[in-house]
Amino acid sequence: MTTFVLVHGAWHGGWCWRRVSDLLEAKGHKVFTPTLTGLGERSHLMRAGIDVSTHATDVVNLMKWERLSDVVLCGHSYGGMVISLVAEQMADRIGSIAFLDAFVPENGDSMFELTNPVVRDSLTAATARGDISVPGRPAAAFLVNEKDQAWVDSLTGPQPIGTMTEKLKLSGAREKIAKKSYIRAGAYPNPGFDKALNRVKADKSWRTYDVPCGHDVMVDMPERLAEILLEVA
Repeated sequence: MTTFVLVHGAWHGGWCWRRVSDLLEAKGHKVFTPTLTGLGERSHLMRAGIDVSTHATDVVNLMKWERLSDVVLCGHSYGGMVISLVAEQMADRIGSIAFLDAFVPENGDSMFELTNPVVRDSLTAATARGDISVPGRPAAAFLVNEKDQAWVDSLTGPQPIGTMTEKLKLSGAREKIAKKSYIRAGAYPNPGFDKALNRVKADKSWRTYDVPCGHDVMVDMPERLAEILLEVA
């Protein structure tokens, strides 16, 4: 039995992993899909001051209280920021770390620098208004398949603004994890993810995959994603 901890991206919640978690659990594995503070069923906890460190603590505390070890830790999109910070505290409990169409931040990086101009503009406007969150983006923008767009749109919500602005303090703990992988959604154009993929491809300690779908791989191709997660475990 393998233990998976799957961390969602911006504007999403643990709900987005349901198809993948069902597939993995049907094979006898244990799957945790924490919803980060202020999002999904925890949207009532939205407040000023939530940042990447808050979300990393969500995952760290899950691992501590559930006594998890040798986990496969996967982060989607913004979740790559979160799991990089989790690795700073929990590297000895992570057997494999996987970045799913995700940011792979370096020390001092923030989402503001790494994300695309549309999100940066939205963040700048939200900051100017004094908002504590950034409005969600439509599923169509992530090239989610048409039949699932309404479902995804009905469950996405605002993202805490501090998660976009915090500059991460990383010591390189992530790199010391033996098994590292990057999964790129090939049908979703994103220069930042292409840059991250090319960077890790140059390091032989990383495995890389290409999946022919939109950004929300767990929605569009859950069977293939479950296969890859079992392969990198």
